[in-house]
Amino acid sequence: MGDFIQQSVTKTAVRELSAPIADIATFNTLVSGIISGNPWGCTAYDVSGVPQDPVAISRQGYTARIEYENNEAKVVGYTSTRAPTVAAFNSAVTAIMADTALATAMGGDAIHVAGEDGFTATLKCHSATGEIYYVSFSREQVRVTSYSDDAILATIETWADTKPELA
Repeated sequence: MGDFIQQSVTKTAVRELSAPIADIATFNTLVSGIISGNPWGCTAYDVSGVPQDPVAISRQGYTARIEYENNEAKVVGYTSTRAPTVAAFNSAVTAIMADTALATAMGGDAIHVAGEDGFTATLKCHSATGEIYYVSFSREQVRVTSYSDDAILATIETWADTKPELA
C-alpha cells in the first residue's frame, strides 16, 4: 500500500480588525476597488481554455437586521434577510422598511439596525507565480487562505496597512 506524499504547503492568515467595517458602502468600495484596481498584482489565467480574471468574487453574502419598535421604543420583533449582492441587499432593506403590512403584523415601526448587518466576500486571486489563493473579508476580519508563497501575504499585508478600515 502506498503512502500519501505531501504535494504542497498551504497557509492561512487572519487579521482581526480593531473596529468593524462601518457600513455596506465602505465594504463595497473596498472589495470593488480590489477587483477593479488589482492592488496585489494578480494575473489573468486560463482554465480549460477559458480566460479567468486575475481577481474575482468567488462567494459573497450580505445580511441586514430590521427591528420593530413599539410606541415605547421597546423592540417587539425583528427580521433578518440575507442577499447575494450589495444591490439585492439595498433593495431588500428598502422593501422591508416600506412594508407597512409587515410592520403592522410585527406591532411596531421598522428600524434598520445597520450596526448589526453582516457582510462577507471571498475573492479568488491568481498570483504572478501561478498560485490561486483566496482573500475573505467580513466586517470583523480579513482572512488569506490557500497560499504557500509568503510574498503573497506580505503584499496583502502591505496593502491592508494603507486601508484605515482594515486597521
